[in-house]
Amino acid sequence: MMVKQSKRRRVVQAAIPGAVLVGLLAVPGLAQARGATSVPPGSGSGLAQRCPLLAGMRFAPTDGGRPVQIMAAQVVPQSAAGQGAQGEALPALPAYCKVSGVIDPRKGADGRAYGIRFEVNLPLAWNGRFLLQGGGGLNGSVRPAVGGAAAGTVPALARGFAVASHDSGHQGAVFDASFRTDQRATLDFAQAAVPAVAQLGKAIATRFYGRAPAHSYMAGCSTGGRETMLAMERYPALFDGLVIGAPAMRTGFSNLGTTYAKVMFNQAAPRDGQGLPLPDKAFSAADRQTIRAGLLAQCDGLDGRADGMIMAVAQCHFRPAALQCHAGKQDGCLSAPQVEALDRAFAGPRDAAGRALYAPVPYDTGVVDTSGPVSGYIADGRTDILGPPNRDLSVDLDARAAAIRADWMQALTDTDGWTDLSSFLGHQGKVLFYHGVSDPWFSALDTLDYWKRAGKTNGAAWAQSSRFYMVPGMAHCQGGDAFDRFDLLGAVVDWVERGEAPAAVLATRSQGKGARPLCPWPGYARYNGGDPDRAESYSCAEAPVAGAAAAGAGG
Repeated sequence: MMVKQSKRRRVVQAAIPGAVLVGLLAVPGLAQARGATSVPPGSGSGLAQRCPLLAGMRFAPTDGGRPVQIMAAQVVPQSAAGQGAQGEALPALPAYCKVSGVIDPRKGADGRAYGIRFEVNLPLAWNGRFLLQGGGGLNGSVRPAVGGAAAGTVPALARGFAVASHDSGHQGAVFDASFRTDQRATLDFAQAAVPAVAQLGKAIATRFYGRAPAHSYMAGCSTGGRETMLAMERYPALFDGLVIGAPAMRTGFSNLGTTYAKVMFNQAAPRDGQGLPLPDKAFSAADRQTIRAGLLAQCDGLDGRADGMIMAVAQCHFRPAALQCHAGKQDGCLSAPQVEALDRAFAGPRDAAGRALYAPVPYDTGVVDTSGPVSGYIADGRTDILGPPNRDLSVDLDARAAAIRADWMQALTDTDGWTDLSSFLGHQGKVLFYHGVSDPWFSALDTLDYWKRAGKTNGAAWAQSSRFYMVPGMAHCQGGDAFDRFDLLGAVVDWVERGEAPAAVLATRSQGKGARPLCPWPGYARYNGGDPDRAESYSCAEAPVAGAAAAGAGG
């Protein structure tokens, strides 16, 4: 199977003719522009002069009659690639009109300012496409609307997409949940912000360019993946193509899964003078190396090359018991309690009746990692961005599960249950999923389970409209010892607009060299010989899935 090159996708295409405003306004609930006539498509200089005028224009209320306030509109000049304040790589961007505003500005019952703040970036050289960018964490800020999720090295804005982003209706730190005291803000985060900003963003683009977007897309990872899932499930007419990464689709139960795993590891840890576990000593650095070496010994060569990466995910059936010490505990082997802790933690929690509450977690090289702000799935007992270390020795799974099910805000936010996608698929919508196998927060097998259940519900239409990509070694959304840079956005555009179903997609490292094909499940990149750093040295092999680890729906 050949690797699909993405170079041609990176070219900013000429504007797509033929879209008419009538088609856009026919969508129920769309925020329509009013108070001005359409602007004929013109030169970049004409659009640049047009940009500041958007700040004084009025737009019809979004769904539910919620007012729209445009706060600023200004041209941002073309910029070269560079480096941000935190050392992050900044892509080259074309000149664009940046529009910022807020939907339904108001004061909440708690006295805080609320409203869905948004940004819409409109390139002066437009390719006729619109993209809604997904958020992250609990949102709370408007991230630059560039559309970088699963877009390789060239984000959507650099390709000529009009791109919108938003804060989902509240302001605050990325994991600040205090907005949940406000009903409207809670509903906006759970679902309402997505259609509101999508509809308004399309209306602003239509006003600016004088014609509606020819095609609309959405892409995001983590919370952005959940938001993209809810668009597919609850607002099926909004978008033509979607890219969903590592979706935070049921955080109550995924958090329960990680809590359960930490408790299992604590049970294998030595105790302090008060009998409490010492989480940082459950697995030593030598133990972690033993686990990684044993995992590679059992699974690395299955893809044709022992290179420290496990590409044949479906074929890897790691057995921790093979690493158990035959005599006393020593470096190079694991104790019986450590082996038991691994078996239980990676199998996932079950209730008293034996029903799965969360999915199993795949074994991958990143599970022992301690280099990042959050450790791999085998917790290292540090205080991190998720909070202080867990020192519990037990957890009442049934009580915790009952509390999660009783949280109706959680139920409205979750997107793991609805699999009837007949309306989205009925208008030829296409969707690509991806998930890092070393993700320490959400199990890649849980996302795969949803994808499989959607296949059972929708039959042949799903096979004709969706693909799933496992990303070996990748942590949450990016990073890890992985080929974590790939262009699924270009792949879904080609599928929607050219009818070209995606196969292998070229993947490179965000840190390091080399390339591999990223293969649709259940395929994997198998080494055929030649230069191991070249993607052409690999092909997508069809892995047998019978007996492979499978997630249970749970919850």
